[in-house]
Amino acid sequence: MRILIQTVGEARARFRRTSLPSLLIAASLFFAVGGAQAQSGEIRCSVTENSAPARGTVSVTQNGKDVAAGSCGAILSVPAGKCKVTVRLDGTVDNPSQVVDVEVRPGQTAPVTVDFKTGVLEVRIESKAQSGTGLVTVNRGTQRIGTLGSGVAARLSAGKYQVVVRLGGQERRYDVDLRPGQRRLVRAQF
Repeated sequence: MRILIQTVGEARARFRRTSLPSLLIAASLFFAVGGAQAQSGEIRCSVTENSAPARGTVSVTQNGKDVAAGSCGAILSVPAGKCKVTVRLDGTVDNPSQVVDVEVRPGQTAPVTVDFKTGVLEVRIESKAQSGTGLVTVNRGTQRIGTLGSGVAARLSAGKYQVVVRLGGQERRYDVDLRPGQRRLVRAQF
């Protein structure tokens, strides 16, 4: 069977014969490309710190494979389906993250909103007799989170920490319970 398709030439109309199989192949390619585009969706991440807007990064995995990454606030295009979205808070010593399971539907935007609870910790080393550079180590359980300098304020996730301060061969240990929005000052006296 043949179908006539009319096309417009330069000055006159002419006819061209096209076979049905060729037309069906062209139509299936057109719909396949359109169908692939419809099989993706979007993720929009927003991150807050103690309920205030904050900056963060996001990465998306699907079936164990990385499919997208970027800054929170930007829209990420991802394949439709179930995803694991990992959101990290910028500018904190302990680099906290939260993982959210999300179902992305074709042609739709899935919102992901994460709130991190943080506080500020500052350690000041005070000494009349000793001089030298002190070292402040922040631990959570048996894990070392990071090091600070004396008088440097640092943002950390709310929680319990052990602060170890060393100066001139001496050591002081402090247990700190940091609450959301709290600013804690530890004075290490030698």
